[in-house]
Formats: sequence, structure tokens, C-alpha cells
Amino acid sequence: MKIEPQHVVSLTYDLYVDQEDGTEALTESATQEQPLTFLFGAGQMLPKFEEHLSSLSTGDNYDFSISAEDGYGEYDEEAVANLPVEMFNGTDLPEVGAILPLQDNNGNHFQGQVVSVAEDSIIVDLNHPMAGQKLHFKGVILNVRPATPEELSHGHAHGADGHHSH
Repeated sequence: MKIEPQHVVSLTYDLYVDQEDGTEALTESATQEQPLTFLFGAGQMLPKFEEHLSSLSTGDNYDFSISAEDGYGEYDEEAVANLPVEMFNGTDLPEVGAILPLQDNNGNHFQGQVVSVAEDSIIVDLNHPMAGQKLHFKGVILNVRPATPEELSHGHAHGADGHHSH
């Protein structure tokens, strides 16, 4: 079956990003045992990712790259926050490299990675971990099926085969 909007797609992928030495490193994977399953056209995935998949069918292999601009954006030097240590209310301070769940004044949730820890402040990088990176995806389309009315009303796929597993 061909991938179309309002279809649930299950696929494997290996995501590679360029390293400073010019090689590519595998950073994420979805396997046949634990595929990525999503409702196509629902806005959950990067638009360019879906665009590359739009001509494929069950069983097809794919191999494409997405520029940083079309992926998670260019790296923004300004997207760094200086958080006062008081925010952590005596709990253990996070370590460099830790990912913190944060919330802005409008209630939007996002993540930041701790860049440095000083006596009075924690510096957090708010860029997506893959900002500024070209994304290289390789994988196989495992399954394509029409979404159920419930999935369409919820805007996402349910479980590996489309049902909630309790």
C-alpha cells in the first residue's frame, strides 16, 4: 500500500549525522521490533521527512538527507539561558550534559541541555540537540494502512498495530 495522508506508517530508520572529522555517526534508530509508527500528514514528523516518504509503499527502502534548515533549524547562538541556582530549590544541581524539562511563561514545554554549572547559575542550551545538523535517514517501510476513525479524531496512531495495548 502506498503512503498517503490519513494512513498509519510503520518504518525502521537509522539516523546519521555528520561528525567533525567528516564521517557520519549513527545517533538514533527504530528497529523492526520497535518501529516508528505515526499518522502520516498529521504534523507529528518533520515536513521534509514526510515529503521524502510520500512516494513510497510497504516494503520500500529509503535513503535521504534533510538539511539543517529543513530539519531542526540552524544552531542559534542566542538560544542559551542562564538559570539561577535558586530555581533548583536545594535539590541536587544538574550535571553538564543533563537534559532539563523546562517551561516558559506561556506554559510551553521544551528541553534544554546543561552546558555549564557555576556557583550561582546554570547555563542551558535551548537549541534542539540536532540543530545545525544535516540529517541522513536510511530505512524500510514496514507497513502502511488506513488510519481508523478513532486515530484520525485523536490525530495520532495507536500502538504498533493501531490498538491501545493495556
